[in-house]
Amino acid sequence: MPIPTKTWKTRPTYFVLLETLSKKGDMNETDLFNALQEEFEDLGYKDFNQLLLNLEVAGKIRTTSLARGKKRVGLVQ
Repeated sequence: MPIPTKTWKTRPTYFVLLETLSKKGDMNETDLFNALQEEFEDLGYKDFNQLLLNLEVAGKIRTTSLARGKKRVGLVQ
């Protein structure tokens, strides 16, 4: 029985996130997480939040609070 091999993704997670935001515009974090999970099935919510934090500190994205516990994520122009 052959052992399934995992292949490395050719595009990093942060690149896919920025590409998704540039195509679709501002999104709430749940929709963005679901969009990323389509390509990265093993992406957890903790890793996703760390990715958002890193990109916000780097000045690439902006997050704003909406209703209780909801955030809106957009690209910095």
